[in-house]
Amino acid sequence: MSSSHPLSELPNWDDGTVAVLSTGSGPPHAIPVSTAVRAGPAAILLALALRRESLARLRADPAVALTLMAADVACTALGRATVVREPMAVADGVAAVLIEVDEIQDHRQPRFAIERGVAWCWTDAEAAARDAEIRGELRALAAMGPLSAGDRPRTSRRRGRRTGPR
Repeated sequence: MSSSHPLSELPNWDDGTVAVLSTGSGPPHAIPVSTAVRAGPAAILLALALRRESLARLRADPAVALTLMAADVACTALGRATVVREPMAVADGVAAVLIEVDEIQDHRQPRFAIERGVAWCWTDAEAAARDAEIRGELRALAAMGPLSAGDRPRTSRRRGRRTGPR
C-alpha cells in the first residue's frame, strides 16, 4: 500500500536517532536501531550485529522497512537491504547494511507535530563510543559514493583490512 504523501527523498535526521527496522521472511520482525545514517536521497546505511535475527531475515528476504520518528521527521523507508561490509572494520561482530529505498512514506500531518523521537541513552561508555565509531564508518562508506550489492567493500575477519575493490 502506498503512502498518500510520498516523499521524493529521505529527510535528514540527527545522529543516534532511534529507528525501527522491520524485516520479513516469516512473521514481521521489528527491532530498534541507533546507527541509521542517510547515505543519499534514497539510500540508508545501518549496522547490525552478526548474531541478529534481523540480519538472517534480510539475507533470506531483502524487503525491509525502516521507520524514523524524530523532530519534524515521521517516515517509513521501504526498500531492499544488502550486506555491504562484513565484518565492519571498527567492530568485527557487526555488518554494514545498505537499504536501497524504493518508496518513502511521509507520516506527517498538519494536525500534529513530532517534537522529538525516542531518547536512546547508552548506559555503558564503551558501547556509546563503539556506536559512534560504527556511525563514523557508515558515513565513510556513504562518502564513497553509490553502493550496491555488486561493489561491496569487504574487510578481512582477522585484521579489519579491506579486501574488496577500492
